[in-house]
Amino acid sequence: MFTGIVREMGRVNRIEKKGGIVLITISSKEVVRGLNIGDSVAVSGVCLTAVKTAGSAITFDVMEETVRRSTLAHLKEGDTVNLEGSMGVDGVFGGHFVQGHIDCVGTIRHINKKGDSFSIDIGVPDGFSGLYVNKGSVAIDGISLTIGECKGNGFDVYIIPHTLKSTTLGLKAPGDKINVEFDVIGKYIAKTTSHSGNGTNLSNSFPGMGQASPRVTEKFLEDKGFI
Repeated sequence: MFTGIVREMGRVNRIEKKGGIVLITISSKEVVRGLNIGDSVAVSGVCLTAVKTAGSAITFDVMEETVRRSTLAHLKEGDTVNLEGSMGVDGVFGGHFVQGHIDCVGTIRHINKKGDSFSIDIGVPDGFSGLYVNKGSVAIDGISLTIGECKGNGFDVYIIPHTLKSTTLGLKAPGDKINVEFDVIGKYIAKTTSHSGNGTNLSNSFPGMGQASPRVTEKFLEDKGFI
């Protein structure tokens, strides 16, 4: 489990394919400290398992399926990634519950400067509109953010200068791909309410609940007692 509070930015040192596994080695100054083999690390929002540490480098074994379903498919040596170690039982919870399980790859449609902050318009594939709501939480490349406004197949998020400087969002441009993980509470609500009256499960196409899932709105959450 993660919180969406990025600890540092790391650099991709090496990408190597071995059979059905992709080995990714990333340099780290903070997350690598005290890291044990088998520990989980969120790499731009994707939960990966550390299989080797050497000095400031961490190596991860990644299944090709994980690569295909995230922006890891576009990763190159020299790229910068967000890093967050898994939350300890005595840790401070600063963001929201982030699992590191990517729901979809989104696209940055627009970046707009508003005073000292920026808003980023993010588009997502069809079938996901029931999984996010105005003022709800979302993880973008592993960063815990609040949705400002839902619009079409996507939404706005607002970014403060600190987040731009301390994460890879400050390096992004329109057209870039990003990992999107919707709030797990919203996903459970959508899955629960996608059953028909006779108990037949209509959510076989999850993720992207499709037409079977009702729209999760603020009123819906209020009616169900979640807010």
